[in-house]
Amino acid sequence: MLLAPLAHAADEAPAPRPALPDLSATIAANRSYWIPAGEIVVFDFLLNRFDKEHFGCCDFDVTARTVRRNLRSSWVVDHDPFTVNQLGHPYQGSMYHGFARASGLDYWEGLAYTVAGSAMWEIAGETTTPSRNDQINTGFGGSFLGEALFRMSNLVLEHKSLTPWIREVAATVISPPVGFNRAAFGNRFDSVFPSRDPIYFSRLQLGFSGQAQASQGRSTTHLSPNEGLADFFMEYGLPGKKDYDYSRPFDYFTFQATASSANGFENVMTRGLLLGHDYRIGSDHRGVLGLFGNYDYIAPQTYRVSTTGLTLGSTAQWRLPHDLDLLTTLGAGLGYTAAGTVRSSGENDYNYGVAPQAIASMRLIFRERAALDVTMREHFITRVGGAAAGARENIARIDAALTWRVYKQHGITIKYLGNRRDVRASGLGELVQQRSTIGLFYTLLGHDRFGAAEW
Repeated sequence: MLLAPLAHAADEAPAPRPALPDLSATIAANRSYWIPAGEIVVFDFLLNRFDKEHFGCCDFDVTARTVRRNLRSSWVVDHDPFTVNQLGHPYQGSMYHGFARASGLDYWEGLAYTVAGSAMWEIAGETTTPSRNDQINTGFGGSFLGEALFRMSNLVLEHKSLTPWIREVAATVISPPVGFNRAAFGNRFDSVFPSRDPIYFSRLQLGFSGQAQASQGRSTTHLSPNEGLADFFMEYGLPGKKDYDYSRPFDYFTFQATASSANGFENVMTRGLLLGHDYRIGSDHRGVLGLFGNYDYIAPQTYRVSTTGLTLGSTAQWRLPHDLDLLTTLGAGLGYTAAGTVRSSGENDYNYGVAPQAIASMRLIFRERAALDVTMREHFITRVGGAAAGARENIARIDAALTWRVYKQHGITIKYLGNRRDVRASGLGELVQQRSTIGLFYTLLGHDRFGAAEW
């Protein structure tokens, strides 16, 4: 949300940003492998002490005996609270990743530190048996989330139009390890990670939505038919910019987070290009194609689903007649996915499994005046790698929004959000849960053309 005001006013031609120095060589020269290792150890120790004080006996009474036992144990699938496993652990992993990146290490080195930090926590941070679902969520989901936060934090630091203290505070809020290392180590880590001036689109929406349809299934929670929402979305590194390449992981990524008055976080989702390249077809079609890493957490009151996975896909911009531009995204792959009912009346309604997943989205842009966004996601949770024998789930979500720019960066959005979960599982039989809402939002726009590039 802190990034939304940084873009140019929507009714003015954006002035070119001054060329920023590429500080990659300086960052590499000052990098440290020992500092993030020490930070992760201290972070895990302090987290263990906090959890022990907060939760009491006995999961955090770590001793040399429990560490030796966990080193010899087979890794299992645990059923800790869904929010802890699927939201807390990925954020914990994003801290590991951030410590490594803020110490000058590259993405792949940061991923290694995140995976190692997660394993250390599973073995020496808790007394419970090490969990493979936590290792995936923290190690890989945390890396995908952490890289998006790291990039956005450094994007704020690049914007000299903000006063220095606002830049520092905002960057720290987005990625605490970035702010900590900049404050703790003098000017060693002051060099800002170079974004290479990507095209990015940001959007902040504030408003209310009302329930249009709901089927709770086995959920016993009280549904809030009306809720206040704050939604932030960013698409970073959009295709079409001359001389912008995709040589580094997450040179293209999307990030979305929505806070709800009904249940806290309604969603946190990020998807970034790990390996790929740009392409063009003729003069009217430019895109980026490759392997993406994604982390999603979605909780529409009745059920919750979260996944960490890999997809093959493409994002592209098409120039159309009549002053129209079309941005499209298509992707399909596999994820390790968890899904469960909120406060279920049945047993075992919290399943893990390997899930084929797909995403398709489009943004149809009319000049600088309006945009129609439609995004569809689907997960099919199989018995492969699942904790519950015989469990199968199909989860679908559609998000459709029409935004009209009223004045400069200010607009109004009408949004429809539909969620549906179909379950077949032993002990549950067949279960259908669905919820759809319609909302009205004030929208603070970022990019002057809703993310369409000029070329």
